[in-house]
This record gives sequence, C-alpha cells and structure tokens, in this order.
Amino acid sequence: MVTLRATQKVLKRLPPVSADDALSDTVLGDWYVNRLVVDRQPLLLMVSSRSLLAIVEPARNLRLLPERLPGLVGQRLKRLGVEDGLIELEVIAMQPVRVGPTRDKSVLGTLVDFAKTIPVFLPVNDWHLDDLHLVEMRLAETPCRVPGSRRGVIFPQDDAPRLLEATWGRSPRAIH
Repeated sequence: MVTLRATQKVLKRLPPVSADDALSDTVLGDWYVNRLVVDRQPLLLMVSSRSLLAIVEPARNLRLLPERLPGLVGQRLKRLGVEDGLIELEVIAMQPVRVGPTRDKSVLGTLVDFAKTIPVFLPVNDWHLDDLHLVEMRLAETPCRVPGSRRGVIFPQDDAPRLLEATWGRSPRAIH
C-alpha cells in the first residue's frame, strides 16, 4: 500500500482522502505531489518521501493520478536504470494507492526547492516531454539534506536503487 500525499492545491482535485492515514509500506515510502506551472504549462512534481527521487509529468487527468502512480513510478525507476525485477516488486507493493494530506515538512521543503529549480533546467518556452526527463535526471543528481538522519545528505539517484536493493535483495531476474 502506498499513500499519495497531495498539497491542498492538488488534494481538492483528487478522489476523496482515505480514512486510513497510515504511512506507506513500500520501499520508497509515501509519494508527495504538487502542481506547478512553467511557461504556462501545468506540471506535476512528485517526490518519494524516503529517497527524494522526483517525477515530473504534465498535469493531465489529475483525478486518475492514484491509478497511474504505480506505472509512473515504474517508468521513472526504469529511466533511472533500476533492474526490472526490483521495479516489479515495488510496483506490486504500491497496491492499493491511497490519497492523503501532506505530513512531512522536510519532504514538503524538498518539493518546494525542486519546484523552484525546474524552470532553471528547462529551455525557455520551447520544451517537450523529453526535457522533463532530463529535469528528473538533474533533480536526481541534486544533493538533498535529510534532517535527523546520520547520513545528512543523500543523492536521490543513488538512494532509490540502494533502498530497493537493500529491501528486495537482488532482482530474481538478475540472478542466473
């Protein structure tokens, strides 16, 4: 089970909030989402609460986001180079997707920082979906502070695969 934690701006456009406000039991944790506009184009910025890995997508079919979230996470992990078997295990663990309000101010701070950075990484007025994937890559390379952690700073591109491998072990497909 995974919880999609939306800002107030996004929450009112999603299906009703789940009565159960439990934390996700997936490796990458809750997924935080906010809507932003860059060059008059609405975008969704989603961030994993545990790895701070970001997904940037056009803001379409917002009401269907809970249904689409596992697929979006799977595609993002694929672009990151995570093994298919590990992706499959995480995507399966994401069922069902619940909707809830934001809880962690630290993750919200990262969401705000990333939102401010996105326009800097995009070409001015003439960008496409492939450019959003490049933005994701740049955000994944960004060092992020983790308050209360002994690690202090993480890099999402390193932390997400490390967490998946530590929990799920080596992918069954990778073992011959």
